Amino acid sequence: MKPYTLELPADYRLQDVLTFHRRDAESIAEEVSAERLRKGVLLEGVPVVLDIVLPPAAGKTARAGAGARVSIHADGALTAAGREQAREAVLNILGLRIDPAPFIAFVKKDKLFAALARKQPGLRIVQSATVFEALTWAIIGQQINLSFAISLRRTFILLAGRQHSSGLWCYPDARSAAALSVEDLTSRKFSRAKAETLLRLAALVADGQLRLELADDNSIEQISAALLAVKGIGPWTVNYGLLRGYGYADCSLHGDVAVRAALQTLLGDDERPDIKRTEEILARYSPHRTMAAAHLWASLHPRDED
Repeated sequence: MKPYTLELPADYRLQDVLTFHRRDAESIAEEVSAERLRKGVLLEGVPVVLDIVLPPAAGKTARAGAGARVSIHADGALTAAGREQAREAVLNILGLRIDPAPFIAFVKKDKLFAALARKQPGLRIVQSATVFEALTWAIIGQQINLSFAISLRRTFILLAGRQHSSGLWCYPDARSAAALSVEDLTSRKFSRAKAETLLRLAALVADGQLRLELADDNSIEQISAALLAVKGIGPWTVNYGLLRGYGYADCSLHGDVAVRAALQTLLGDDERPDIKRTEEILARYSPHRTMAAAHLWASLHPRDED
């Protein structure tokens, strides 16, 4: 595929993207520097590296009018659909799915979010490369701390992924993950429940029983219902998967502990709001609940001034 340049928005927060993709200090499927982002992923069973040369930054924000230079290196032939998946994956990992402007306009005079939104101009949702990656990461991260989840993720990549010719590992696809056994995972610190859920999802996607591609006959609502029907997958996992996988603009993260903690601070309450109250509060911001969650997350870790 020929290299191409992807124009970035004027307020593009380059540092947010770099921070998200360098969560794992020992990363084997991502290579991140201030100048370059390389991401390995299996597409159609082919090892692919998305190689993005980043524009010079002005502080933590890309310079106005800057563009990212994208090269896609596949260790084999991709179909037209596979090539489109690769281009879509680039948009995902650069956080270019959800335009933040509608949410900013929506909360301009809001008592709860207006000031918070002004403190985080240009905030975007950075995504996983594929929907399958987002969902498996959500399952891996269920009810454990972040450092342990990152370690399990690395193990999963080494077990089910493949190395690109450049040496970078590629995040598994459903077919490669479905080839694992539960014991492959439980012998490497996965709980049995987590391993079974992960492989159940992979098998359903690999054999076509669970379609993750959006289509006229497969809406977000239908995909959500199908995911909820999978044993071991609950509302939080579905909403997180919709957010990180599809860049869906109206995910309700009312079950997220960090969202509830940030909301407690924002409300000035002595106690963290329960899940029901959090859901009711976030419902006021539909159809922009994803960006509401993003601003709540960001409020817990405000970036330094440029």
